[in-house]
Formats: sequence, structure tokens, C-alpha cells
Amino acid sequence: MTKKPDTDIAMRKLIADIRTAIPFDTPMKDLCNGPCTGCSKKLLDYLDTELEERETALNSGYKPDFGDLNRLKKTALKIHGVLIKNGLMDTAKKIHTRSG
Repeated sequence: MTKKPDTDIAMRKLIADIRTAIPFDTPMKDLCNGPCTGCSKKLLDYLDTELEERETALNSGYKPDFGDLNRLKKTALKIHGVLIKNGLMDTAKKIHTRSG
């Protein structure tokens, strides 16, 4: 039987998956191009800050619980959905939420 990773490893994998799937490097001219459902720039800045804070906490020895993992995943998926609606991502690029 395969042992499931502990929560800090799972959080690090989730953060890596989010950083891979979300286009944080999108140029400003593309972020504010036409009508939008939510402010993509503010959402990307918020998510980037959230990920940096989680990484800092992990590096300081914080042990996340499953609620922390779930909240971060939900936040990232909501922002992912807004970015798709705003035309900044296609639906093929998804956030993988593997745990092992």
C-alpha cells in the first residue's frame, strides 16, 4: 500500500501545481483588455501573495491541516474560473490536485 504524503508535502505540491497552471506572468496589456468578470490583475496579485505567505509559513515550520489545503485549492479554482471567463486561459489547462 502506498503511503499518502503528509500535509506539508501535499501543500507544497498544490502550490507548485497552482504556479504551473495559473499565468502569473501575463502582461498587463492582456490583463486589462476588454470587459471582465473580475479584475484579473488583482486576483493574480492576491493569489501570488497567498502562495508566498503559504510558502513562508511552510519554510518556518508551520504544519498545514486539511482545511488549509482545501481553502487554498478552492481559492485557486475560483480564480482559475474567472481567468477562463476573462479569456486569459483556456479550459484545457487545469490545476491538478493530486495528493500522491
